[in-house]
Amino acid sequence: MTVVRGLRVALVGLLTLALGGPAPAAAASPPGWAVVVVDQASRRVLVLQSAEELMAYQGPDRLPVVWSWSADRDARLADLAPARSWSNPSEAKSRVRQGRRFLLTTASGGLAAVVDTATGEPYWATDTGGAANPHSVELLPDGNVAVAASTGGWVRLYPASQGPRSGTWATYPLGGAHGVHWDAATRLLWAVGDDVLTALRVGGTAAAPVLTAVRTTPLPEPGGHDLAPVRATPAPSAPGGRFWVSTAAHLWRYDPATDRFDQVRLGDEEAGRDLKSVGDEPGTGRLLTAAPDHAGPCDWCTSVLTLHRPDGTRTLRGTHLYKARWWTGR
Repeated sequence: MTVVRGLRVALVGLLTLALGGPAPAAAASPPGWAVVVVDQASRRVLVLQSAEELMAYQGPDRLPVVWSWSADRDARLADLAPARSWSNPSEAKSRVRQGRRFLLTTASGGLAAVVDTATGEPYWATDTGGAANPHSVELLPDGNVAVAASTGGWVRLYPASQGPRSGTWATYPLGGAHGVHWDAATRLLWAVGDDVLTALRVGGTAAAPVLTAVRTTPLPEPGGHDLAPVRATPAPSAPGGRFWVSTAAHLWRYDPATDRFDQVRLGDEEAGRDLKSVGDEPGTGRLLTAAPDHAGPCDWCTSVLTLHRPDGTRTLRGTHLYKARWWTGR
């Protein structure tokens, strides 16, 4: 299956609260981006095409999928034991580098991979080990790859530019490392752990990188989890942008220029609790979040996509989603 490059789709009906509710007229709906999810039930990364198809969804075989990927189905990853290492997929991001779109993905079982979405070919992959529990991944401009592992308590920078199985790495210890993001404006690698947000400078060479902390800021409360750029509005003071940071109990917006966290309220108190992923849609600023619904077999997953400002939900029956993000290029 081929990916639709630069995909933008209408989010018709995503503002309606019930799956079977009436859809607003297509002409009144602004254009929007597709959504990528990690589904632990099917062990796949799924790019969902449009809100109209989400509303028509009636079961796993009719899920409106534009593109999907699974390590289970790629013989080129057989040496990384995907039956184990691809268990409980935990991350999915899209990055565009030199005109090519890549899927960035991890799994709690140990796998971290970067995949060319046009060909399905893995650009780079590794097995970090089942004890590491990788939760996020980032592709740097030089082609190297950063991975954050929560149980391992580290951020690693792999010289992926040197080959698809480059096995050496630079390490920065970070307790409960859950999220990692490259900020192009400041050329810093940001990472969130249990208690702190850290900015790392990348030194050395592409073949032998070095990570050095240049700023460490305590989180306003424990349980740091997701880290994502604020896309809709630039930071009030340059350079660099702001970040969404989720903790165990709340959602925060962080401004590096002022080194300040501001709490973001999403309606009732529960709406900001235990968010596994958060991000705003470029242009509209509409927030997309994923949080456990405690209705399935796992305490950390959900079958519900949640939108804010304006609010809405969509239930994807049969899925065990961990994260959901806008399928953008950065």
